[in-house]
Amino acid sequence: MERSNAVTFLGKPLTLVGNELKPGDPAPDATVIKQDLNPVNIHDYKGHVLLISVVPSLDTSVCSAQTKRFNEEASQLPDSVKVITVSMDLPFAQKRFCGAEGIDKIEVLSDHREGAFGQAYGALVKELRILCRAVFVVDAQGVVRYAEYVPEIASHPNYEAALQVARELAS
Repeated sequence: MERSNAVTFLGKPLTLVGNELKPGDPAPDATVIKQDLNPVNIHDYKGHVLLISVVPSLDTSVCSAQTKRFNEEASQLPDSVKVITVSMDLPFAQKRFCGAEGIDKIEVLSDHREGAFGQAYGALVKELRILCRAVFVVDAQGVVRYAEYVPEIASHPNYEAALQVARELAS
């Protein structure tokens, strides 16, 4: 399924591929790639509250800031909360970014191979083959409890809203 005009980039309407997730929906499974090139499934995180930060590219200022912010916040969250960032960047670029920026409290995963995560989470931008900016919080049973597709890709997400849901689910 495609959703036209779901998000914009610098005001230009774009098309998202996949169904829009809403709170109460089951979190889809998808395979992404770790920085060591091994696959990992989203459902592997079941049993934990999962905060998923989705960014178009770590090489941009807003994506970099978003990833750094969630990395900082992760150290203040209970151990039952796992934080991951997903982008279409190659695992090599992600590893270089994480090393240079001290990203060590979250996992940064790649959807470059198949775009399976982007399609499953309704976050794949058809025209650019990147992910839109989004944040999801999934409870320990695998149910989406928070979903934000940032309307303008160049804007920041609502960090506090996502973090509050993650904290509430962990307590």
